[in-house]
Amino acid sequence: MSSPESMPPDGLPTLSAESSDDLKDLPPDRREALATLEANLPPPGGTSRDRSADMALVARCRAGDAAAWEFLVRQYSRRIYYLAYKFVGRHEQAEDLTQEVFLKVYRSLEQYNPDVGDLPNWLLRLARNLIIDDYRRRQRQPLEEGEDLEVHVHHLRSHTDHPQQHIERQEQSLQIMQAIEKLPPDLRQCVIMRDIEEMTYQEIVEKLQIPEGTVKSRINRGRIELARILRRMKVIGT
Repeated sequence: MSSPESMPPDGLPTLSAESSDDLKDLPPDRREALATLEANLPPPGGTSRDRSADMALVARCRAGDAAAWEFLVRQYSRRIYYLAYKFVGRHEQAEDLTQEVFLKVYRSLEQYNPDVGDLPNWLLRLARNLIIDDYRRRQRQPLEEGEDLEVHVHHLRSHTDHPQQHIERQEQSLQIMQAIEKLPPDLRQCVIMRDIEEMTYQEIVEKLQIPEGTVKSRINRGRIELARILRRMKVIGT
């Protein structure tokens, strides 16, 4: 899978060896979905947008401004979800893949270079590459029928552990739960419901009586904050 941290000198996401411009291995409907996305992207060198506004938004997101991040997610989530759905074919899987893409986008914000392209171009090309890589990985390691797509790096289940791996996973699970306890209550509640209790988005909406957009936002922000905490705890790498 391509690394979102690996960017070329010009600042625009490139395709990994797996996500090359040769898309012949992709089914026609997936290639059509990619063509639809790319047809709406501005040229990399386009100057139609106010890139100072893009820079300000990215800076606010990197500084931990929740409102700025929520604005960015709302701006692009529909298009990313559409592409994810075309590749996975299921609503819940597409929602989870969209969340995972945004998590990786957040980690890559420091790579954005406004001098060579505007924010939509950079962000949507990065999302495109990640979704293609995810599809190809799943083709190599197909999921069992009905199994949930495990896109979140802190998912706690494993069915194939050896005894020593099981012990290590138990220790990691304890550390993850300790990290989850450090989240703000509203974010913690949604992360637990989705990633631990494996409730659907609709079930969480009905349980908490809040809009679906709020649920998704809290899960997204909670996962990002959880990753920060786990890095500070040295449970995951930087």
